[in-house]
This record gives sequence, structure tokens and C-alpha cells, in this order.
Amino acid sequence: MAQYELLLPKMGESVAEATVIKWLKQPGDSIDLDDTILEIATDKVDSEVPSPVAGKLVKQLFKEDEVAQVGDVIAIIETDGGGDVKVEEPAKTAPIVEEKPETIPGIEQLPIEKAVVQNDSNSSDRFYSPLVKSIAAQENISMQELDTIKGSGADGRLNKDDLLSYVASKNGGQAISAKTTEEAKPAQTVVEKAAPSPSPIPNKTSVTSVSGGDEIIEMDRMRKLIADHMVMSVQTSPHVTSFVEADVTNMVLWRNKVKNSFEKRENEKITFTPIFVEAVAKAIKDFPMVNVSVNGTQIIKKRDINIGMAAALPSGNLIVPVIRNADQLNLVGLTKAVNDLAGRARISKLKPDETQGGTFTLTNVGTFGNVMGTPIINQPQVAILAVGAIKKKPAVLETEHGDVIAIRHMMFLSLSYDHRVVDGSLGGMFVRRVADYLENWDFNREI
Repeated sequence: MAQYELLLPKMGESVAEATVIKWLKQPGDSIDLDDTILEIATDKVDSEVPSPVAGKLVKQLFKEDEVAQVGDVIAIIETDGGGDVKVEEPAKTAPIVEEKPETIPGIEQLPIEKAVVQNDSNSSDRFYSPLVKSIAAQENISMQELDTIKGSGADGRLNKDDLLSYVASKNGGQAISAKTTEEAKPAQTVVEKAAPSPSPIPNKTSVTSVSGGDEIIEMDRMRKLIADHMVMSVQTSPHVTSFVEADVTNMVLWRNKVKNSFEKRENEKITFTPIFVEAVAKAIKDFPMVNVSVNGTQIIKKRDINIGMAAALPSGNLIVPVIRNADQLNLVGLTKAVNDLAGRARISKLKPDETQGGTFTLTNVGTFGNVMGTPIINQPQVAILAVGAIKKKPAVLETEHGDVIAIRHMMFLSLSYDHRVVDGSLGGMFVRRVADYLENWDFNREI
């Protein structure tokens, strides 16, 4: 029998590590070729790791919730063959050269914590995260005492809030305060952060007051990342929002006219989203200073127009897949790209690279029946456009015979932008230009 070393695969040019979420195969389980062995997660995307060989899983080298680096051996698989150990060779790629603009904090550079924890002298079959072990060490809580604390996480797992509540009750209601990590202590956790976290509010405790009917729900991993990213964005950029109402009657009537024939010909449904993306790409070419990012006092003008489209997941969380070089795609190509990314986002099949590199974001609040919204900028970008629901409304039309009132399809566009680099004139002209492209849609356009 031979042993095969399964490596954590390369998931994208800028992805260096992943968290083990769930093992689908346990030691002793038989494995067929391409069977999914485990689920992993990067900052935004969950992925599955299939087996490139058939055999039996012998050993798991990482526990759930532990972080592995790309190229690490994560499992040992026993296969039929000789006694030599076979090692999976990672795909050879050119060295990654990181440019200075890509170090700007944002959706591609969410805060990443790396923890190095010394082994506790006491052993336990129960899994504890490095943060929980660090807090326990600071509070002189032994491993045996940890084992007695009830956890609220998955499968009874003890999380940070469980431990903090326990310490608060143990100390007579006084929660522990933040402690520095520079002090040398046994089992001390050394934390490196890619971006600063907001300072804790002084003279406050972590004790939460709830009534008997309240329910405490722990944020999942993605919700925590979204929360951190939204707070960071508001703290980074002074947000301003401009609104425009657009008459999109011609666009709606055209789409109703072509949707059936388009679906038969392309085997794809055409929605309004690719039309919005096309209009945004055209407006960016007219006003390229909206397609920028900020690095200190430097404005970085982006060459490519990569438009992210915010998509709601079944879990209620949000993800932003990116359509790269959107200005180079025709409407058929945009439709296929939108449908493909949206479909795979809903079933968690996006690749890590497909949520990175965006230069502008579009969000459709009209999907939920909202007429307008004030979206938060997707850092390190400087603008985000929200499109509202299309509603039939009476509107005044100017004709050669005088003004008339007619029923028209109307919608609001709202652009939030970073007032450090995008002034009201630029922001206002940009959102107006997007509206112009939608209003002046050619009803006789061939596709």
C-alpha cells in the first residue's frame, strides 16, 4: 500500500491560506476519485477539496477551524500500489509580484489574524480555538476547567463569548478587559493583523443585558467579515450619496420584446442586471476618475473596468462576484457572465479570485422592492451604485404639441462615493450619465 499526501490546493493568485470548515471524510473512510474530502473557506468563498486519488483516508492533519497554508499537507490517503509515499505536486505558477496599490485595505485585504499558540501541558479531546486558549491562559483557567464550560457553538463548541461570559460570572459580573499580547506568558497568543481593529470602548464590559424572550445568535464567519468590512469602509471614506430618477420605459419594453427569443437562442435568461452593467461601464469610460482607489495621498487610476455585482446568498449574507473587463463584453457576454456568477454564488461554487479585483460595485436594491438605497462603498473602491425597483408612474412628457401626462417606467439610481477624491460635480455627472444611457435605450437594438 502507498500513502498519498494531499496538499491544500492553490485557490487564487492572492489567496495564501484557508480555514478548514468541515471534514466530510473521516479516518478509515473509503474514498473514490474526485470524492469531496473536506470543505475550506477563504475570506469570502467556501470551497470543496476533492480527492485526486482513490483509497482510504488515513489521517487528518488539520482540525476544523484551523488555518492551513497553500501547499500544506492536510491529509494522508492510503492507495493501492507500492510502499513509497506519493506527494501531490502543487501547480507551478509564476511568482506573485504584489504591487503597492494592491496593499490598500479593502475587500481583497480583509483583516487576517495569524495565531501561534504553544501547546498546553494538559491534553483534551475537545477542540478549542487559539483565541479561546489565549483568554484561558490570561485568566489562569486550566484545560480541565475549560472542559466543564458549556459551549453554544456548533456541536457544543466553546467560543470566545461563552468564555467571556463564564469569566464575568466567575469574577462576580466583572468582565475581563483587553490585555496586551506583548507580555510573555505560557500559551500566550501572538497575533499579527493586516489592518487595525477599532479600539475598544473604555469603561465598558462585554456583559449583554437580555430579557427572558431574547435569543442570542452568534455571527457566522462570513457575517463577521462583512461587519468588519462595513465598519472599516465607513471609517475610511466620507460617504456622500447622489440620486437621479430615470425614465427607463424604452429599456423595459425592449427587454420584454426580446427576452423569449433571446432565451431560445442563447439558452440564457436576460435580466436588467447586464443592461445596468453595460451602462455603468460606458459611464466609467466617460468619467474614468470614478474608477480609482486611494493610497494615502495618492489617487490610483485603474486601467481595467472590473464591475462587482452584490449578490444576496440564501444564508442572508452578501457576496460580490466580479465581472472583469466589463467594458470589453457585449450584452450577450455580460448576460452569460452575470448569470454564471450569480448562479454559482447561490450554491457557494465561486472561486476566490472571482470575488477580488473589483474597481466599481453595482447593487440592485430593487430586487427586494426598495425604490432607493444609500449603499456603503466596497473598499478600496471609491463609488458604488444602487439601482431601485422599476415602478409604473405618471410622468410629464414634453411633446411638439405640448406637455402631456403618461404612464412611464421609472426608477431611482443612487451613487455613494468617497468625498476625499470624488466631488459632488463628478459624482452627480456620473450617475446622471448612467441614467442617460438607460433612458436613451434603442428600442430597435439587435442582440
